[in-house]
Amino acid sequence: MKSVSVLELARGAILERVDYEIPRILANILDPNTAPNKKRSLTITLNFHPDSYRENITLTCDVKPPKLEQTNPVQTALYVTNDEQGNAAFVELTKQLPGQIDLLNDVTPEQVKLKIVS
Repeated sequence: MKSVSVLELARGAILERVDYEIPRILANILDPNTAPNKKRSLTITLNFHPDSYRENITLTCDVKPPKLEQTNPVQTALYVTNDEQGNAAFVELTKQLPGQIDLLNDVTPEQVKLKIVS
């Protein structure tokens, strides 16, 4: 009789479940919107349920979804001004004046006004 790892039991389904979650963890690590050095984890629980005669054991494997790193918060700044009608308007600040060209020859985009829905 051949000896196999517990991960190979259930016709390889336990190993398959683990392999299914690994790409999600790796994609989260490579996501530039997450903290690069935070750990991610995958929880695998193996439960052994023997019968009252200790002759048969039911093995249950529970692979919980991985604990991934949340995306980094996004931040911007608003400037309070007045629109053409004299109402309060909130304009997103830019690093430079709109239309100005920086050293890399990029043009600063026009400022955008926050749309207020009443």
